[in-house]
Amino acid sequence: MTAMLEVSVWRGREEGAFVSYAVPARRSQTVLDVITHIQRRLDASLSYRFACRVGMCGSCAMTVNGKPQWTCRAPVSEVAPSGKLTIQPLRNLKVIKDLSVDMTTFFDKWARAGGAFKPALGRPTAGVGGDFAAVKPASRARRAADAAIECIGCGVCYAACDVAAWNRDYLGPAALNRAWSLVNDVRDGARRERLAAIAGDAGCYACHSQQGCTEHCPKHLNPTASIAGLKRASAWAWLTGKP
Repeated sequence: MTAMLEVSVWRGREEGAFVSYAVPARRSQTVLDVITHIQRRLDASLSYRFACRVGMCGSCAMTVNGKPQWTCRAPVSEVAPSGKLTIQPLRNLKVIKDLSVDMTTFFDKWARAGGAFKPALGRPTAGVGGDFAAVKPASRARRAADAAIECIGCGVCYAACDVAAWNRDYLGPAALNRAWSLVNDVRDGARRERLAAIAGDAGCYACHSQQGCTEHCPKHLNPTASIAGLKRASAWAWLTGKP
């Protein structure tokens, strides 16, 4: 007899209900494998999002047994040793249908936090009469930027953030983490504007440092530390008048 997994999947939009499915347990099975089996073998109307399947794109993030995480790198044997799975869409984001959420708000907040790189004025560009800017890998600013730069935009930290749940204007850990990486990028020319953008009531000072973002980040980043860095940098800019 093939062992079966008991899987409850959210169906609908904001208003909906859980639907139960029985899925064969397989060796080295991931949560995304389970969802794919349901969609291909049991219910073709199930909506969900994925792309790379190897932990690079972040698009397969969902809430699994109450915790936000990516699903392509989540072994069922680890996240559901009892053989019972409850799968929901990410928290704090509008549900489009079933397990698919609208990421517009998430990325709009990246833009509000100054998440786009803006090269310093007058700096030469490779291939246009100059060379690439030389950045020493061991420099303090470069190490700080490197520590925050591997974010894949999966939204797990945003879903794990209690502040984002009750303060809809809060920029969120991913947007602030991105801002911190650019604040430390010596090639960027928008430090002053970026610090102003993240210093408001919905910015870094709204963070309660509960570290839910750090605990759940699948890339093992520390957005809480990045936000603390923004607090120090923006406070120093305000006190000295220098970015």
